[in-house]
Amino acid sequence: MSLAERITKWLAELRAAGMASLLARLAVAVGGVVALVVPGLQPWDQLDVVPVAGVPLLLACVVLPDSTAAALFMLVIVAGWIIRAPSDLGFGLVLTGIALLVVHLASAFAAQIPSYGKVHRRALRRWLLPATIAGLLGPVVAVSAAVIRGADVPGSLLVTVAALAAATAVVWFASGQSVSDR
Repeated sequence: MSLAERITKWLAELRAAGMASLLARLAVAVGGVVALVVPGLQPWDQLDVVPVAGVPLLLACVVLPDSTAAALFMLVIVAGWIIRAPSDLGFGLVLTGIALLVVHLASAFAAQIPSYGKVHRRALRRWLLPATIAGLLGPVVAVSAAVIRGADVPGSLLVTVAALAAATAVVWFASGQSVSDR
């Protein structure tokens, strides 16, 4: 297959793409751009490999959401924060965390459907509620963990793990799941 035939096939698939697939891929792209830009704007020196590896991985996330590119993209961003960033909690860290959460959730949604698939609004709403709850609970748990860690409260790790478990349970049940489902 020649390059012209591949481009023609790709454009035909793009024209046939459903709105839900396009919106999910757009969310992956926007979340990924935010996750790449915010660490670069921080006062500490970011690793040079983060944008070099992150941009191609982000493009792969958008084009192939069912691949491991999203996991590798998030790993690159997180590794850049862990290696060079200060350990204090700031607005940039929270914003990058939310952006990575959007990349994760939108990639998971986009990977479930083919690009040409049509998705009913009810399926989109069923995904949107848990995604919104996770997006709102993530910063709350992060800030709470930072406050507890700074207060030198005995058992703060247990409190943090309990908060994350409670947040996971809320998202699980908001998605319409139950413990007895198989």
